Amino acid sequence: MDFTKIITFSLLIFSLLIPTRITATCTNAVCRRGDPIIRFPFRLKPHQSQSCGYDKEFDLTCDTNGVNRTTITLPFSGNFTVEMIDYAAQEIWINDPNNCLPKRILTLNLTSTPFSGVYSRRFSFFNCPTSEYLPLRPLNPITCLSDENSTVFATASPRVVNYLSSQSCRLMKTVEIPVRWPFYEQAVSFSELSDNLWLTWRVPRCFRCEIRGGKCGIKSNSSSEIICSDAHKPAIPRRARYAIAIGAGIPGTLILFGLFCFVYSKINGCIKRHRLVPHPEINNTRAHFHQSGISIMGLDGPTIDSYPKIVLGESKRLPKTDDVTCPICLSEYEPKETLRTIPSCQHCFHANCIDEWLKLNGTCPVCRNSPEQILPSENLNS
Repeated sequence: MDFTKIITFSLLIFSLLIPTRITATCTNAVCRRGDPIIRFPFRLKPHQSQSCGYDKEFDLTCDTNGVNRTTITLPFSGNFTVEMIDYAAQEIWINDPNNCLPKRILTLNLTSTPFSGVYSRRFSFFNCPTSEYLPLRPLNPITCLSDENSTVFATASPRVVNYLSSQSCRLMKTVEIPVRWPFYEQAVSFSELSDNLWLTWRVPRCFRCEIRGGKCGIKSNSSSEIICSDAHKPAIPRRARYAIAIGAGIPGTLILFGLFCFVYSKINGCIKRHRLVPHPEINNTRAHFHQSGISIMGLDGPTIDSYPKIVLGESKRLPKTDDVTCPICLSEYEPKETLRTIPSCQHCFHANCIDEWLKLNGTCPVCRNSPEQILPSENLNS
């Protein structure tokens, strides 16, 4: 082996021993005080280099109208102000710089962006003659779209949609709107639709790095590989962790496994009894009602349809942190599954599970309270 090959081989070994680092020239940026801090995967043009951001779709700017607000440009939808960025949750909250978000929602198109709604609700926009407008208690006009001759409403309630369709109102458009929570305002309507649009991105996936306090970015001398650096390391040395795992981990694992088997057998037996063998009290109660000429009735279809329905996002986050499984089928919720909630108690279920339940039982299967209708037909004109 000649001297050149020896030097080359030595440099290769030395480079492998050096810790991999993220591009070192990237520092945090901000447009103005109080605005979100801008860092990977976002990039502030032209103050940060191209390698500081993941892609051009994550480019942000400071507007030139004197306000200096953080701005993002969405293809086919225009400019929006950036109100907040949650890097650990991978969420960005945007709004309309001209304070008429409903107008922007009508033309919102996210198909050419890396963003999607954290949650989404289907809303119908109606234009009604002002002269024939009858005040609806749960429904307020969208002032920035209304004028002296017409009043614009937006609703997610099927009953309100049916009611407005039967009046002298014109359906403008039905759109999927990214919202903060799927149960916001009990799924009846938005008064001004002025809350921020909550969007999320799936790639790059840096939330684990962020949670550990690390810094996510593009690997040095690479065009696309994403790495995590400066993440918090365990305080216990590696050898000590091995000793603990061997000395305490194996017995502890056996104990936990035995406990798991015991609990599983109990739960599995309980599930089978509830699924296969009707409870005697339920049978006696039903027999008593049948003999008395009283039938157990569930809710009607329109009432069930009026309850909020959402498609679960990738984060699987719900308002109640302990809502991870469907109380009816006992299956864990998965992304893209359709859920429905009972407005009066906000208990969540798989839509198919709770729909079948409510057809036969007029009470919530968790708290046993009788669900109230969101918007009874007799109150539409009140």
